[in-house]
Amino acid sequence: MSKIVDLFYRFLEWLLILLLSGMAIMVFVNVILRYAMNSGLTVSDEMARYFFVWLTFIGAVVGFREYGHLGVESLVAILGRRGRVVCMILTNLIILGVSLLFFWGTWKQLPINASMAAPVTGLSMGWVYGIGFFAGGGCALIALERLIRLVTGRVTEEEIAAFAGENLSIEKLSERA
Repeated sequence: MSKIVDLFYRFLEWLLILLLSGMAIMVFVNVILRYAMNSGLTVSDEMARYFFVWLTFIGAVVGFREYGHLGVESLVAILGRRGRVVCMILTNLIILGVSLLFFWGTWKQLPINASMAAPVTGLSMGWVYGIGFFAGGGCALIALERLIRLVTGRVTEEEIAAFAGENLSIEKLSERA
């Protein structure tokens, strides 16, 4: 199961690369067309915005898995193992609650957004705002899985160190049980 999850996150990393590349290429080509030929591609501005939204929310899930988000590491670093575990539990409970709230908000808002069309491409705005399902659901699942491992005592020392902001390689984090 761990291999499948790692492959999924590898796919997400490649998707992030493709989204960022697509965004950069579209904007670059549009700038060249505007200055060289006094024209442009209206679709590129809109799609670059959408790619940026997707990039941000997918990146948030990947960053959360890799302990890449900001934290108050100066406080956690002075605590012992037990204090760090308590902070991890509290943090993941808060993240779980906020992620579920975000997911629920996306669920409630989607019918309104899906009925609206983008001005240039005509795409349903549900495609843009629907990424909240992925971000809210993804972060909620990660937080829930961490909470289960924290409560059952299966959290590794590498994870606790990463939570405290101590330098660890990503390879060690991906090797966790």
